[in-house]
Amino acid sequence: MAKNIMIQGTMSNAGKSLLAAGLCRILKQDGYKVAPFKSQNMALNSFITKDGKEMGRAQVVQAEAAGIEPDVRMNPILLKPTTDVGSQVIVNGQVQGNMAAKEYFRKKKDYIPDVLRAYDSLAEEYDIIVIEGAGSPAEINLKSDDIVNMGLAKLVDAPVLLVGDIDRGGVFAQLYGTVALLEEDERARIKGVVVNKFRGDRAILAPGLQQLEALCGVPVAGVVPYTHADIDDEDSLTERFAAGGQRKLIDIAVLRVPRISNFTDFSPFERYENVSLRYVTKVAELQEPDMILLPGTKSTIADLLWLRQSGLEAAVKKAAAKGTLVFGICGGYQMLGATILDPQRVEAAGTDRIDGMCLLDGETVFLEEKVQAQTRGVLQGIEGSLSGLNGLSYEGYEIHMGRSGETAAPVIGKGNVYGSYIHGIFDAPAICDGILKGLCEKKDIPFESLGTFDAAGYKDRQYDILADAVRAGLDMELVYRIINRQV
Repeated sequence: MAKNIMIQGTMSNAGKSLLAAGLCRILKQDGYKVAPFKSQNMALNSFITKDGKEMGRAQVVQAEAAGIEPDVRMNPILLKPTTDVGSQVIVNGQVQGNMAAKEYFRKKKDYIPDVLRAYDSLAEEYDIIVIEGAGSPAEINLKSDDIVNMGLAKLVDAPVLLVGDIDRGGVFAQLYGTVALLEEDERARIKGVVVNKFRGDRAILAPGLQQLEALCGVPVAGVVPYTHADIDDEDSLTERFAAGGQRKLIDIAVLRVPRISNFTDFSPFERYENVSLRYVTKVAELQEPDMILLPGTKSTIADLLWLRQSGLEAAVKKAAAKGTLVFGICGGYQMLGATILDPQRVEAAGTDRIDGMCLLDGETVFLEEKVQAQTRGVLQGIEGSLSGLNGLSYEGYEIHMGRSGETAAPVIGKGNVYGSYIHGIFDAPAICDGILKGLCEKKDIPFESLGTFDAAGYKDRQYDILADAVRAGLDMELVYRIINRQV
């Protein structure tokens, strides 16, 4: 069976996901066959594997860093919030239904056999498993039923590195407070603490680190610098949403709806030096972009109502009438149609019918069975301003409860308004380039002025950049001793 090590955090967004990804890359570089694992993930950013199973994107990123194919066993339980008090529950890549938080907490121990089967199966195939926790192990109201932090560590006998975020301040209180709230047997599992996202001179930290070691009773396993690797974020805590509003040669606005999902669909546009990708929540922020993107959402109806009430729907329709390119992905595509029907109240949005934005024809009907599939092919039959994309190859994946008429076509559109169910359709460099070339031609701007890049090579380099930073920050000799049970 594989050896293991677990990354737990003092809170959400302490950097567990990227630190685990960096460790996966380091172990791969050092010649080990390594796989990531997270028993339970709560996120709206998800991915469909080759066999049609749904899993969280954080483990997809970690698998890519490890140089292996994403596998649903790496994330056996995925929770996708549908309301403030409920989530769609996905086990082994398949939807189990929507559950209120109380219902899920009553049932989640029933999923332990699924978690262990997934973990044990991976452990038979790999040398090392890098496990990621969720939130904090010191949530004392949740500890009795925990299956993702110390509860999981006990089940698979994993040593733990505890990570705190110094960028937010209070890292010493984060780390010591977390250790202090743990039970004695849980504290014994922590083999080191890590200060993450550090900017500045490490020497200034030295007195505090010495005192922290004395208080926690374990060594400081590293001080990892704030890393600027361009790697997909997991969820709505991403710093991308707070990016500045500076407009560049080509300006693209993404409508940041409250239940936004799979926003990483738009990451390819960020990697052009002179393209701005802005996330907007108000009409005043929209301004006059060259393209408007409507993202996926976990609740199409509720987020369409939000767009309507905020005035953004009217602003988008006005921009479309003036010729602005509008493109919706998945839920965003559904919003652009004439009607949305939810006769079985799949979305639990309080209505079974709502008018769409009427920028595209057709209606969407929500069904209880989710479409989950990877897809690839060649774009055909596109009319209007994006007709130049015809003949280009695409690949991606679909995750949706709704059916929107002729969904067999990868891109539906007319004039300057388009929609697609395919997440990742912009990842193909030729498609991204094709869209930007059309926008450049419209503004009489040379496409070369945007700057281009090798997408696959670029992504791979980012994992190496992350690994370099993590290797430099961690005491890797100590990490290997922890993995080998020598500490």
